[in-house]
Amino acid sequence: MPHGVLVTRPGGPEVLKYVEIEPETPGPGELLVEVLAAGVNYFDIYQREGIVPHQTPFGLGLEGAGTVLGVGAGVTGFATGDRVAWMDGAGSYADQVVVKESVAVRVPDGIPDDTAAATLLQGVTAQLLVTSTYPLGPGDTALVHAAAGGVGLLLVQLAKAEGATVIGTVSTPDKEELARQAGADEVIRYTEADFADEVARLTGGRGVEVVYDGVGATTFDGSLACTARRGMLVLFGAASGPVPPVDPQRLNAAGSVFLTRPKAEDYTVTPDELRGRASEVFDAVAAGTLSVRIGGRYPLSSARAAHEDLQGRRTTGKLLLVP
Repeated sequence: MPHGVLVTRPGGPEVLKYVEIEPETPGPGELLVEVLAAGVNYFDIYQREGIVPHQTPFGLGLEGAGTVLGVGAGVTGFATGDRVAWMDGAGSYADQVVVKESVAVRVPDGIPDDTAAATLLQGVTAQLLVTSTYPLGPGDTALVHAAAGGVGLLLVQLAKAEGATVIGTVSTPDKEELARQAGADEVIRYTEADFADEVARLTGGRGVEVVYDGVGATTFDGSLACTARRGMLVLFGAASGPVPPVDPQRLNAAGSVFLTRPKAEDYTVTPDELRGRASEVFDAVAAGTLSVRIGGRYPLSSARAAHEDLQGRRTTGKLLLVP
């Protein structure tokens, strides 16, 4: 019998249970995949805690990589034995998962399964943030919060590839070193200095054209203060909790600032759009111009420990569960 990780009720990491699950059969337009690595991200935590409501019990996890075990009726793009990755496969914390053909991406030769699992969701997220949400270019300065995290390290690299100047925020000297290795021009340890004051100093009071904020509640006010006139505050996550409702007049007072809350689903509406973005990211990984850091590999049965480490900000890069 295959195993998986269920959320038994909304709550902390202790509600995660490693259990036997019923084998699945792919339906029309679906793939049955042997999961070789599953990604851990903050959206999983939002689901586990009930911030994103879900009827319990349910299988946790959305992203991973593995090998196709079988295909359902009407599937034409994949066959048994193909290596695939996905970022929208409910119940991916498991030995096996069923995913829709429309959300599967072929893993190029030369990219290991764990690298593919660590790359797709966060790589596509970083790619869309710097090319579509706010198209960066030479002359732009970007502030990247949690610059040593999974998305943060990719954001720094892709922003530099677009010609931007990058300021990162981190909490420790080790994380500062990782952010600098990724290409950050300046790094602020927010545990030792007010990052808004430091951004003002570094930019001569002008602020930055774009702030990429995946932290949320604890950084939002400072992020708004860092955003230049007619700049954009991109709130793409809430690692520290959701941001309270915002009075639009605050955007006026901050300098006619734009505020957006993007999600990958709205930038990968069609299979072609998804695969186009994924191809750009995988090509960069294969070429060696985009480095993917796997910060931890945990047995599937240790999903609780992975969640505790991620929420405790004890990690860098991407965390994976390995069945």
